[in-house]
Amino acid sequence: MKKLATLAAGLSLATALIGVSCSVHANTTAAVGQPAPAFSARDTAGRTVSLADFKGKTVVLEWVNPGCPYVQKHYRSANMQGTQREATGQGVVWLAVNSTAVDHGDYLAPGALADWMKAQRAAASATLMDPDGKVGRAYGARTTPHMYVIDAKGTLVYAGAIDSKPTASVSDIAGATNHVKAALAETLAGKPVTVPLTRAYGCSVKYPSGA
Repeated sequence: MKKLATLAAGLSLATALIGVSCSVHANTTAAVGQPAPAFSARDTAGRTVSLADFKGKTVVLEWVNPGCPYVQKHYRSANMQGTQREATGQGVVWLAVNSTAVDHGDYLAPGALADWMKAQRAAASATLMDPDGKVGRAYGARTTPHMYVIDAKGTLVYAGAIDSKPTASVSDIAGATNHVKAALAETLAGKPVTVPLTRAYGCSVKYPSGA
């Protein structure tokens, strides 16, 4: 009985730790043209990162899963990293978000995900862990990648695909329109985004069951 009690206590603690890994303000749902849902999440180094930390700055959110062929397309070609560097070079904050459930085969622990991003020479400002899927659900993230641009006023101004070629083929990148670059260019110039919403493509986000 003592062993069962100890095990139950351990499970409760683990659940509690996962539960505080990220938080989203209640009754928030992302919609282009509306304020972006506020959230806090831990990055791969265990630091708490909040959207509010970047008030007054343009922010890009990128849903990432290294096990997804569509994610691999954009990283192996360095298309994602190039887009990240161009953005951060202009003062944009880039947050990669991983909403993969802990019990899914694609899940990478924070250290392993950090190592993968480093090996890819990614230029994200931070990589956030969202194992309970709260941030992903708040934004309606359906695929990896799924991209969002938030302007300096905190308004969601773009949501959708990284580009206009919904395939896993690297050869299609050259002829594609990079929607994120286009949205950032207009946003940073103080102009409305011409194409604010596109259909995201990629692998489904591996949310925990029931999330």
